[in-house]
Amino acid sequence: MIKIKQDKEDCFSFRLESEKGHTILKSITFTTKTDLDNVVSKLESLIKTPTSLERKTNHIGEFLFTLKDDNGTIIGTSECYNSEAGMENGIKNLKKLSGLNTNT
Repeated sequence: MIKIKQDKEDCFSFRLESEKGHTILKSITFTTKTDLDNVVSKLESLIKTPTSLERKTNHIGEFLFTLKDDNGTIIGTSECYNSEAGMENGIKNLKKLSGLNTNT
């Protein structure tokens, strides 16, 4: 499920959540609703594109992944995981999301 949020400065962001309500991915902030809508409309195809997902390790050794658009710009970041297996499970859960529903 996609949860869209508008902040006090009229900027927008989204979260992708599992069926159990766990946040899988948090987006960057978009300055317009149109920019957000454009990315949201492409999410399913981006998630299915292997080169759109980048696996990383942060400075304290936690694992995370990012989702990039067609231009290579990061559009979202996962939570941090204690293990590489946990991160891979997060990616697996992200790929299971189909027919993404929007909830504002």
